[in-house]
Amino acid sequence: MKKQWFAGVLSVSLLTSTPYAVTAEAPQKHWENVNVSEEADGSPFNSEHYDFVKYSKIGEKLKQVDKASDRVSLEVTGKSADGYPLYALTISNPEDKGKYGHYKKLRKQMIKNPEKAQRWVAENSDFKVPVMINGSIHGTEYIGSDAVLQLIERFAFENDETTKEILANNILIFNVVANPDGRVDGTRFNGEGIDLNRDFITQSQPETKQTVDLITEWNPMVFLDLHGYVNWLEDKPGLIEPCTPPHNPNYEYDLFSKWALDQAEAMEAEIVGNKAAYKSETYQNMTGTYIPQRDDSAGWDDYPPIFTPMYAMYHGAYGYTLEAPTNTWDGVKWANDAVMGALKFSTENKQEMLTDQIEIFKRGINFDHPYHEEGFFPNAYVLPVDKKDPTVTEKAVNHLLNNDISVEKANKTFTAEGVTYLAGTYIVPMDQAKAGLANTMLWNGEDITNDTPAMYDISAWSLPELWGFDAVEIKSELNAKTSPVNNVDFHGSLTGKGPYLIENTSVEAVELVNELLQAGVTVYKGQDGNFYMENVPAKNKSLIKESGITVETAALPAEKEKLASIEVAILKDGGINKAQTHAGTKLALERLGFSVTEVTPKEVAEKGLANFDAFIYSGTEMMLQYQNIREANKPFVLGTKEAYDQFAQHVNEFVVKGGKFIAVGAGGAKASSMLGLTNVKVNTGASDSNGIVEVTYSEDELSKGYKQNDLGFVYKPVWFTELGDVKTVASFDTGDFFVAGHWKNNELASGKAVIIEETDEDVTLIGLEAGFRDHTDYLFRLLSNALYQ
Repeated sequence: MKKQWFAGVLSVSLLTSTPYAVTAEAPQKHWENVNVSEEADGSPFNSEHYDFVKYSKIGEKLKQVDKASDRVSLEVTGKSADGYPLYALTISNPEDKGKYGHYKKLRKQMIKNPEKAQRWVAENSDFKVPVMINGSIHGTEYIGSDAVLQLIERFAFENDETTKEILANNILIFNVVANPDGRVDGTRFNGEGIDLNRDFITQSQPETKQTVDLITEWNPMVFLDLHGYVNWLEDKPGLIEPCTPPHNPNYEYDLFSKWALDQAEAMEAEIVGNKAAYKSETYQNMTGTYIPQRDDSAGWDDYPPIFTPMYAMYHGAYGYTLEAPTNTWDGVKWANDAVMGALKFSTENKQEMLTDQIEIFKRGINFDHPYHEEGFFPNAYVLPVDKKDPTVTEKAVNHLLNNDISVEKANKTFTAEGVTYLAGTYIVPMDQAKAGLANTMLWNGEDITNDTPAMYDISAWSLPELWGFDAVEIKSELNAKTSPVNNVDFHGSLTGKGPYLIENTSVEAVELVNELLQAGVTVYKGQDGNFYMENVPAKNKSLIKESGITVETAALPAEKEKLASIEVAILKDGGINKAQTHAGTKLALERLGFSVTEVTPKEVAEKGLANFDAFIYSGTEMMLQYQNIREANKPFVLGTKEAYDQFAQHVNEFVVKGGKFIAVGAGGAKASSMLGLTNVKVNTGASDSNGIVEVTYSEDELSKGYKQNDLGFVYKPVWFTELGDVKTVASFDTGDFFVAGHWKNNELASGKAVIIEETDEDVTLIGLEAGFRDHTDYLFRLLSNALYQ
């Protein structure tokens, strides 16, 4: 037998307490091994600090566990945005380790033949269910990964009856540190500035993709996401989901609800039952925990699939966010106890819980949704393909496939509801196991403004509307000869002898233009907003093939402008209020192919913007603060009146000398007004307002590539009045322009300007969220149009 010398090691303090470091604006690192001196000792946003386990210590500890315990399997399943290993550790009885392929095959059987799987479950009790525990997806919520390490220690080495009973019935999958970058840097977000717990519909980041891969690989029955810190009720510290309404209608929520509250209360009971073992009065005096669905009516909803547990629920998991009360070792124990309560409950009820999980898949395959209105789910979605630029649709198809959603391709021309579609059209049949996930990604969404007084985060996310492809609902029976799709490869082509046309139709089209410019190819922009080339050297033709776009011969327009590469600066939010509010726009610009330099407010104040052609302000206006500054925000803001005056002077000089200033969103608009770059009145909606809107575009270079009547997205909405002589490029439609989401009093913005241009200087205010969290692909080209006009 292996020695159990490792037991207890992880509970010991590894580092003495030292003043925490603020490293949010340090250069990004790409190391596999981290020097302890380079790691933050905490976050300025945490009011409490404890000697949490540093990321640099975790890899070696996990390797020691893997070596010392025959229950453990350790894998590096990817790398973070900054290049740190992502560790997945699986624990089971030793005899089960060689059967993982078998167990995964059984899990897939639940999806392919759920009736058979349910019969098998009814006849057998000796089976294992996977439970996945996610540690610290927010980097500064340290307790999550520390609790995971303690749980790993227990289940790797202990032999008490509870441990043996749980291992006899479960396979435990630990995503040990879901956000290494944040743990190293002392930030909530990852190295790209993205809040990973808002990324599960977009899946833009490597950490998110790794978690999705684990979920689709195992289809866990229970998913526990370990967070901190919530301490709202004096005698009920911490938070355990399930959530308040509104609940996303794409769930089979009746099956989740059947077990969710009972399991939450089992976690609560485990915590409270151990309260004598806690050190602080906060825990010793607790009578329970805050469970939103039981204890509240609104404000902590599970509506959007952007959160990790909510996303896992679409794969049949009973998903929970667990928010420890404090940033202390007591907080770690609270999370540990919560997980143990969940494991005891799921072990005791696994047969019935698994049967209901399989029922979700059975309903999908049988197109039987008893608690949904007739017609809520279409029979299928048809995804037509633009032959010249199929890249947007192909990205969507690959995204669906990566999420375990079945997609088919038409072998021949077919007709559906009076419309003829060509061979090669993609079809998403809705009689499939994960129909709820397919529908929540592809539907248009709904206006829930009157359904709830408040929303925790976004309320609309439609991939077709915000990525820019067609997904046609087919309500009637669909007759088409199809083949299953496994993946889609991008293959572009160059036809004819030139000149050539690249239509301004997608992110990939603009990226191709920028790649060709950087390769030395002469590119023109026509008044139609499209791009033209006299020729493409043979050495650059591979760029077109890799783009996925068909580039064809077209006459050069008489009126055209030669493009040049643009040096773009974006104002960097280092992490105000735990967020990098500019991060989504930065990623959008990079995906468009622009070279982007982040400049901090202090750098602009000190050095100006002379080395740049364009300056983009996309983020909170709080970056300009110099009064009443929250202590934790001080590293990221201007900080003094002198610095503010220098910043304003440098930005105004930049604009006067012909530089482009582009503001995005409400924060950028407010900052523009503060800096004197516009005299319009800036109006804003409530901070929790967001959604998809109908927009009317006027004729302008900025609106090229968009329809006169089109769609946009707003978050903390902004609109402009008292316009004077500025040009209105886009307005919210008149009347009921709000398509989907949550926005109280949106009628105030009806018909009002949402994108404007100053007429005497190159100042553009884009009120739509043109780069929101790397999700609003369809709006990205507003940025490139503004930069190239």
